[in-house]
Amino acid sequence: MKLRNLLALAGLAGALAAFGVTTASADELSDIMASGKIRISTDMGIPPSGMLDANLKPTGSDVETAALLAKDWGLQLEFIQTTGATRIPNLQTKKADIVISTLSVTPERQQVIDFSIPYAGLLSVIAAPASSPIKDWADLKGKTVTVTRGTTQDTDLTKIAAEKGFTVARYDDDATLVTAALSGQAAIISTSATLVKQIHDKNTQKAFEPKITIKVLDLAIGVRKDEPELLAKINDWIKTNLKNGNLNSIYQKFHGSPLPKEIVDAQ
Repeated sequence: MKLRNLLALAGLAGALAAFGVTTASADELSDIMASGKIRISTDMGIPPSGMLDANLKPTGSDVETAALLAKDWGLQLEFIQTTGATRIPNLQTKKADIVISTLSVTPERQQVIDFSIPYAGLLSVIAAPASSPIKDWADLKGKTVTVTRGTTQDTDLTKIAAEKGFTVARYDDDATLVTAALSGQAAIISTSATLVKQIHDKNTQKAFEPKITIKVLDLAIGVRKDEPELLAKINDWIKTNLKNGNLNSIYQKFHGSPLPKEIVDAQ
């Protein structure tokens, strides 16, 4: 009877396989390690996190973070270039294995992808030239705040724009947002404090500076839903590299300041 039952089960499994049905879910981590390559979605238009150097080679804090992860795991690294709006779709369509691209954790995003523990952090702000009288939310009434489409700033400000009486304008990537700020097309912007400093350094006459702090953003690595083994390995890697200082060194190199204390102390 036992042999007969085993044969019956084997036959059922074979029949299911023939129709494309499997009895176990895919393991993304195993697939990545078996391929010897990891595809990481990173935006190259958000300095200093992601950008191209004079030789058109990827560089930046997210780029070096991705390179360190691939090296530590013994994998070849393939960058999947993206914009803020296509980071999560790249995961959902399996164009990329993970996302390392200033991806902040939000409840909306947590509904469609999973997040690692934070590996970095950024201050989300509203900024304008130093000469601007803007000091608080009331000063935005009747004005236009420019954001990068698909970012946390886009999500946050869209929710409160009507209540606070301002309009949200959108560009498709940070590079266009920076150009608009430098050219005077965007008088008020919302982005990270790091990017505001980049704008300031490019044109000190404009002297953009943070005016209103929205929140401190936890930046995490994005993973497709229901991949616990991959997520656990990433979390262990982040903990190790926060503890040994590697992630802080990368952040300091490109952002000019250490990782936020909240990120380091949380581990």
